[in-house]
Amino acid sequence: MLRRVLSRSSKPRICVVGAGVAGLRCADFLLEKGFNVTVLEARDRFGGRLWQTKLQSHLVDLGPNWIHGTDDNPILDLAKETNTRLHGWEEREAMFNPNGHLLPFPYAKELSESFWEIIMDAFKYSNDHGTTIPSSQSLWDFIQEKAEGLFRDLPKEEAIRKREDLLRVSEMWGAFIGGTVQQQSLKFFWLEECIEGENPFCAETYYKILHRIAEPVKKANVIRYNRIVTSIDCDGSAHRPQVSVETADGQMDTFDEVVVTAPLGWLKRNTEVFKPALPGRLHRAINSVGYGNLDKVYITFPRAFWDVPLEGEASMTHDHAHDDPLKTAPNTTATTAPLHQSTDPSAPISSHFAGFMEWGTPTYAPGNPKQWSQEGINLAALPESCAHPTLLFYIFGPCALHIASIAASTPQSELTAALAKFFQPYYSRLPNYDIRSSDCKPLEALATAWANDEFAGYGSYSNFPVGLEEADKDVEVMREGTPERGLWFAGEHTAPFVALGTVTGAWWSGEGVAKRIARLYEMNRENGVGVEEGIRGAEKSD
Repeated sequence: MLRRVLSRSSKPRICVVGAGVAGLRCADFLLEKGFNVTVLEARDRFGGRLWQTKLQSHLVDLGPNWIHGTDDNPILDLAKETNTRLHGWEEREAMFNPNGHLLPFPYAKELSESFWEIIMDAFKYSNDHGTTIPSSQSLWDFIQEKAEGLFRDLPKEEAIRKREDLLRVSEMWGAFIGGTVQQQSLKFFWLEECIEGENPFCAETYYKILHRIAEPVKKANVIRYNRIVTSIDCDGSAHRPQVSVETADGQMDTFDEVVVTAPLGWLKRNTEVFKPALPGRLHRAINSVGYGNLDKVYITFPRAFWDVPLEGEASMTHDHAHDDPLKTAPNTTATTAPLHQSTDPSAPISSHFAGFMEWGTPTYAPGNPKQWSQEGINLAALPESCAHPTLLFYIFGPCALHIASIAASTPQSELTAALAKFFQPYYSRLPNYDIRSSDCKPLEALATAWANDEFAGYGSYSNFPVGLEEADKDVEVMREGTPERGLWFAGEHTAPFVALGTVTGAWWSGEGVAKRIARLYEMNRENGVGVEEGIRGAEKSD
């Protein structure tokens, strides 16, 4: 199928809805091929959920912190091109039990390794038996079953305690998916695997990478800000679609193709925007795939009072990567404590406190009656040029919604105190905490609160909850779009399976749609045909 363009001198008009990573990459590719591109962005800025802000004098990421996988990853290439400082964390975790007591480091390491061994088994089981696993079976069911078979050689009470501790550690899987581990589908757990390689942390944020992605589109001056799309009306034929787009300010324009890169959460809430109604299978796919709540809270202090080595670590040595069986585990879209870190195995023990912290089902936090587990990252342990006295908490599922409600109902002038009140039970367990010390009083706290954001779809990233029957097909259906109507979709929810829920996935999805559109007009890079020649070719083929 080729598109017909009426005038040989005209350029196909493409509308890209959304100036996030997928939209920026799509627009960049199409501009490069000579298309007439307009980007409609609801916000007053580009970037979508990939954005930064100042916390005191420190720049922090409101969205992604990580590059997931380093094997043939274009985002890693951009990090290198922009000289973005990356960081590979030492895989050391400080775990606190339900009473707030720090677990011995060797025991915390044992629990972490046991958890990841179960995750490895779960990936293999999902890959091998996905077609026969009941849709109601969760990752939590699998973890519980595996945990029951562990520690059989120990006295009964000790074995029970270890299994309970392991299950508490397993709750942290929620930070990988923006939901609870009990809701993670085992049938489609294999969709959580991502690009192989390491998982570097953007120590100096995604700022330079984002601005490099946006540079050519900004230079072309094709982004129209504060343009909230209210109607996308598809008309015409498969050879010459006509898609009318109306925005909240009453403006309307007609395009040959429209690429919608809005988040999945926005699509779920705005299917009435599309006219005529989306095909039933596409509508079902949008409503079926899950959409998570993954948010962050940054709390910065005058000084990193906690940043001292963990007790008991002096005698510990790092595992060599090639000796560590966990290094062969499937890679995941981890947010905290990921595998595949790029630390030097011969390096001495760090002089910093652990990079990762977990407070399991806290019984001592009156502001957390549901005892949601908490986890955080020690940003004082970043490389010296990027380090700052800040704790980064990842929150997910019901806890993320609770913090979002605090952010929505609290005046900005009181928000730091409100967030500090919620998180004080956790950071007060860290070394050197003294309630009387000014070093231990937060200077500022920031909640990302994507769960409150209309244009983010009141959430964060796609995920795969129990009950799904055709999750892989759902993704493929969204990825296909309705090209016969001139309507396409891109975003992390339409990415290749190895990049769902990642910045890389958003990039690839936008580029993939752009290439497909270019091929319709015979303008793909391989044959070197330009816009006008492609138009003539399309006319001749008809």
